[in-house]
Amino acid sequence: MTNEFPAYGQRRVPLPAPRQMPQDPLHTAGAAGRVDGTRVSTATIPPVPPPGPVAGEGGSGSRRHAKGRAGRAHASTGRAHASTGRAARGGARSATRDAFFDNAKYLAIVLVAMGHSWEPLRSGSRSAAALYLTVYAFHMPAFIIISGYFSRSFDMRKDRLQRLITGVAVPYVLFEVAYTFFKRWADDDPDYPITLLQPWYLTWFLVALFIWRLTTPLWKIVRWPLPLALTIAVLASCSPEIGDDLNLQRVLQFLPFFVLGLALRPEHFQLLRSRSVRLAALPVVAGALVFAYWAAPRMNAAWFYHRDSAQELGAPWWSGPVMTLAMFGCSLALVACFFAWVPGRRMWFTALGAGTLYGYLLHGFLAKGSRFWHWYDNAWLHTPWGLVLLTLLAGTLVTLLCTPPVQRIFRFAVEPRMAWAFRPDPVGTTHGRR
Repeated sequence: MTNEFPAYGQRRVPLPAPRQMPQDPLHTAGAAGRVDGTRVSTATIPPVPPPGPVAGEGGSGSRRHAKGRAGRAHASTGRAHASTGRAARGGARSATRDAFFDNAKYLAIVLVAMGHSWEPLRSGSRSAAALYLTVYAFHMPAFIIISGYFSRSFDMRKDRLQRLITGVAVPYVLFEVAYTFFKRWADDDPDYPITLLQPWYLTWFLVALFIWRLTTPLWKIVRWPLPLALTIAVLASCSPEIGDDLNLQRVLQFLPFFVLGLALRPEHFQLLRSRSVRLAALPVVAGALVFAYWAAPRMNAAWFYHRDSAQELGAPWWSGPVMTLAMFGCSLALVACFFAWVPGRRMWFTALGAGTLYGYLLHGFLAKGSRFWHWYDNAWLHTPWGLVLLTLLAGTLVTLLCTPPVQRIFRFAVEPRMAWAFRPDPVGTTHGRR
């Protein structure tokens, strides 16, 4: 505790050590505090030494002893502060990744893989079709909302543009070419063209993410970003002239979910994780499954892909805006239920959330290969036990593809460093400067 300096003209008089009362929070030795959300044990506050002798009282030895005691007290305080600072920095580093979002990404990629495994079973199983429709209503919107949430700080700074190129653009080129050669070989289609303008299968998400992230600064300055993004999606849903280049229909129709992610804050996710929301999610999901079971033989599942306009799906133009808005609302309700059930603590699969892009891009080879090699021609796969086995197998395979050993093997393609491809910073500048 530090004594206040005297006002001008007043005489400074040493004050006695303050007496701590039981209700004083410093009364308890080793009180615990929190630094950046991490519990940190603080050192005991040393007692304030008694005031030194007045001039003329005592000898030089007593003054030396007083100085020694004061120096030892200051040294002890300094060591305690240094220890507390190190603990705080360590806690901040350990809290860099939020377990909730890693859990959400892992569970979402598992649902993506399961949905792909159910696709060939829809024609012979109404239950598989209902599960397929329900999962497709929210699994990609959840992924896109998380992508938007973590794009909030994106700007045109050099290091962020470099990460956008190495983490999104380069993997798109490499996997688009890899998927093309895979189709030529596995599907016995040697003339299938290589083109970067028409993403094949899963790579559309990388194109969309690249475009969405580049437009992030624009969404930050407009007054009503989400209504504007919904308007763009509605117009795209009734515009067949857009075509297939860069899969722009998906880019535009999924855009509102990305913009919504940009607008969300941590407290919004915290609200969804309350007990009341978790309980309310049960009847919502149950109702969605019942509705999907009813709609499976009556509804075109291509509406959930958001890759075509209403006219291309054989529907009148006005059904595009209606379905876009209706499905946006349904998707948000199911995404909220999904986030409400995602655990916020560290789980055995939390670390795998950092490798979901690996699982997403690599499992496509198995998903497409199962069709090319006619694995689904086996009749037992179309039984209820076959559906259960495929579901477990899909979840297991995509989990393995998210593990660190797989990440190390394929990091050259998914997260290449490529420092050689960029100009070095001028002398005296750093990436951290804004």
